[in-house]
Amino acid sequence: MHIVIMGCGRVGAELAQTLERQGHTVAVIDRDPTAFRRLGSGFGGRRVTGIGFDQDTLREAGIEEAGAFAAVSSGDNSNIIAARVAREMFGTTHVAARIYDPRRAEVYQRLGIPTVATVRWTADQMLRRLLPSGSEPLWRDPSGTVQLAEVHTSTAWVGERVSRLQEEAGVRIAFLTRLGEAILPTSQTVLQEGDLVHVMMRCDEVARVEEVFTGGPES
Repeated sequence: MHIVIMGCGRVGAELAQTLERQGHTVAVIDRDPTAFRRLGSGFGGRRVTGIGFDQDTLREAGIEEAGAFAAVSSGDNSNIIAARVAREMFGTTHVAARIYDPRRAEVYQRLGIPTVATVRWTADQMLRRLLPSGSEPLWRDPSGTVQLAEVHTSTAWVGERVSRLQEEAGVRIAFLTRLGEAILPTSQTVLQEGDLVHVMMRCDEVARVEEVFTGGPES
């Protein structure tokens, strides 16, 4: 796939290098030509100097044949405008914009523009390590109906099968994080001490689900 990235800061450069290592062709846009130094001499993709939401600049970067576009510059407005141009003017299939203001990110998400809220994501990750429950979801669908969240689980569930926890809570456990690695549970998977449980559930059922997870299995 050909992928266009707007912004050659630390995130943009890392993203470009990772995608190229995976076999994709990559073009990086930045208004500051010195920013391309972050890509290193081994980067084989295009370096395009210009404004990321300018149509001619995007064409030079190959947006017309691109399957994906990432807007990761330091400006929220520039990122969202560029994402909309890529999607609406050029019909790019996969588009995402980095947004620093979490309130803006929620608005754009509900409008169908995929966003990554940097500040909110970092704060969420800290909360998940500091507090047992009540943190923001990892993901929420644009309608605000379904969410994926890490739910604190009582040690009383250790040794029980994931399938039993799912049945009693009435939810879908999407995956576990065990010793830093993600695990897709099967019907035979047993919860171990230290497992982080990631749950797909309705947003209006969070309180009930947390009660089941923190209360332990029914006798």
